[in-house]
Amino acid sequence: MHPHAHNQNDKGFPPLRLIAWEVTRSCNLACKHCRAEAHLEPYPGELSTDEAKALIDTFPETGDPVIIFTGGEPLLRKDIFELVSYADAKGLRCVMAPNGTLINPENAKKMKESGIQRCSISIDAPTAEEHDEFRGVPGSFKAAMQGIEYLKEAGIPFQINTTVTKHNMGMFKDIFHLAEDLGSVAWHIFLLVPTGRAAELGAEVISAEEYEEVLNWFYDFRKTTDMHLKATCAPHYYRIMRQRAKEEGVEVNRENFGLDAMSRGCLGGTGFCFISHTGQVQPCGYLDLDCGQTKETPFPEIWAKSPRFLQFRDQKEYEGKCGVCEYHRVCGGCRARAMTMNGNYMAEEPLCTYQPKKLRREAKGDGPEAGEK
Repeated sequence: MHPHAHNQNDKGFPPLRLIAWEVTRSCNLACKHCRAEAHLEPYPGELSTDEAKALIDTFPETGDPVIIFTGGEPLLRKDIFELVSYADAKGLRCVMAPNGTLINPENAKKMKESGIQRCSISIDAPTAEEHDEFRGVPGSFKAAMQGIEYLKEAGIPFQINTTVTKHNMGMFKDIFHLAEDLGSVAWHIFLLVPTGRAAELGAEVISAEEYEEVLNWFYDFRKTTDMHLKATCAPHYYRIMRQRAKEEGVEVNRENFGLDAMSRGCLGGTGFCFISHTGQVQPCGYLDLDCGQTKETPFPEIWAKSPRFLQFRDQKEYEGKCGVCEYHRVCGGCRARAMTMNGNYMAEEPLCTYQPKKLRREAKGDGPEAGEK
């Protein structure tokens, strides 16, 4: 992704890189940090097969987005492979985020045939006991491991996703080695966004200082492996990466940092969006903000013109230190945490320790602003 993901294309809006599409909210698990609940039947208002296909028809108009078929549990949607094949035939890169517990030899084969190019499987601890406790279902670790074996047999590359909590911070190396031993193509760490049941996880949410610590550890750990590592829902990583690279005299370019050099922190509304099971467009799955309904407004129009997305694309709309931060273009702060912790999605990122230069100058009283007051 281009470092200036805000750059407009000739259509006047930033190209959409990634769509997380909650094809169903139904799920067989009830994980502590998720918006979905254990519920096997389709929820009311779920897009029909025809509505879903009509939506897929519009995706190419927004750019060349990767489509993440997610849920809930995407495998609980009966027409899932029909939808994947339909999107694949349009030349869209299709990936899937199942929880791993429902994968069997038959549906793994169908994933491959329909065009799924990668699966992400969430593993939040290196042992069954700890993982199952977080996932809320005994046996989910074992089932996910079995699911990974079926993906391997079907020839589908997979990545491991890990949600960072106070509880598993100390197990990171072990989780990474597990991912490596399993043959994962990538390891993505997700910094917990306290919404839904996660809001009750109070004690699990890491502090701004711990955040900084984890991301610095991650920066160093990256150098020890060839596996692709990515920090997600952790926009400050892109600031830390630049601070550390500068200290080390390393240039932030594609050669040294791969795709991380081209990407930025929060992509919600700038290069990424989430579409709910009913067709509500949101900046991400953690921020339940109605930016438009695909049943009422064509999706490309929502992406190009939603007033909320336009806000996300303009630094002047950001409040607090995010509004004046020199790292804004590469970070942006987590809008969902700003909402859940500050009650305002344009407020400053609550879990960030960094003081922007402009505020440090003002504090000393020698900035240009000092004389204006």
